[in-house]
Amino acid sequence: MQLTRIGMDIAKHVFQLHGVDEHGRTVLRKTLGRARVLEFFAQLKPCEAGMEACGGAHYWARELTRLGHTVRLVSAHKVKPYVDGNKNNHHDAAAICEAMSRPRMRFVQPKSLAQQDMQSLHRARAMLVRERTALANQMRGILHEYGIVVPQGFTPLRRVAAELLASDDRGLTPVLREIVAESLSRLKFIEQRAADYQRRIERMCQQDERCMRLRAVEGIGPLSATALVASIGNGREFNNGRHFSAYLGVVPGHSNTGNKTVMLPITKRGSRYLRTLLIHGGRSAVYAARRRSDPKSRWLNRLKAKSGANVAAVALANKNARIAWALLRYGEEYRPARAHAQSSSPPARSARPAEQQPASALQGAAPRSQNPHFSGPLRAG
Repeated sequence: MQLTRIGMDIAKHVFQLHGVDEHGRTVLRKTLGRARVLEFFAQLKPCEAGMEACGGAHYWARELTRLGHTVRLVSAHKVKPYVDGNKNNHHDAAAICEAMSRPRMRFVQPKSLAQQDMQSLHRARAMLVRERTALANQMRGILHEYGIVVPQGFTPLRRVAAELLASDDRGLTPVLREIVAESLSRLKFIEQRAADYQRRIERMCQQDERCMRLRAVEGIGPLSATALVASIGNGREFNNGRHFSAYLGVVPGHSNTGNKTVMLPITKRGSRYLRTLLIHGGRSAVYAARRRSDPKSRWLNRLKAKSGANVAAVALANKNARIAWALLRYGEEYRPARAHAQSSSPPARSARPAEQQPASALQGAAPRSQNPHFSGPLRAG
């Protein structure tokens, strides 16, 4: 029997394989060590190989693709419903093999080396930013215990720390001076390394034509552009921009029961880092739209006055995510007139023809309730 589909449960050292033929019958159950994986697949005829999109999956996807196999990466939460029985390596491999055979399964696009390099720079910079924040909070807390309150911001913290080290105040103990000096030195080093990573990301952005096209969008800068390219590449795994927005979690959730739908806050699914960058970019664009009169700025100002700056920033992040997907998917240049053609004025609700109106409207509907929390018709008592 010829193998047509193989599910791989990958790890650091042990790999479990589960293969089926064209009829779905199990023809392979095998455990391999890391050193034998490529040797085993090199002896097979080209087939489909699937694995969870976890640590090391993109490396194995590139290696197996070079051997002529078609690789499918499946999100872990899409595999879990197909696990039969207790969780173990064999059941996980069988679940991956079954999940990748579903006709409506959505797969993850394997990343290239350039995408992983770009994403690694973002991860390193994000870690330094978190370390800087944690160190600054620790310094503030320690100084507060000695009666020294530092204003908000990194600049006041550096200034106060330098003044304390230069002063001859005898109320400062030698231990406190040593801690402040060491923490200030670490803070300067972390900021220098974060700035270096920032410059490297900006250089990579200037060298990538896709990133430069994304930077033309208001609210998308070098960080957001490179993060988008590193995350989705050309965006071919998404059918449209709405799917990409839902993947990022910047669309509202909803709960439906019977004939009633309740709209909820945004779902916050997907990459928190990418969603944060887009929303922060939206905040800067909302602030900059105060003195502008283009269609997008009028839409943002109207939405800000109606729902607040936060809602306007998230709405712009949602719109920018869809625009970014279209630019990456079709390789087009950003055209503001087309992207925001309907943003300058509220959409007019088209009248429904009489023949398409519900029967209740034609025969005389019952009066509506005045309760704002219930929009259904009043029942006769």
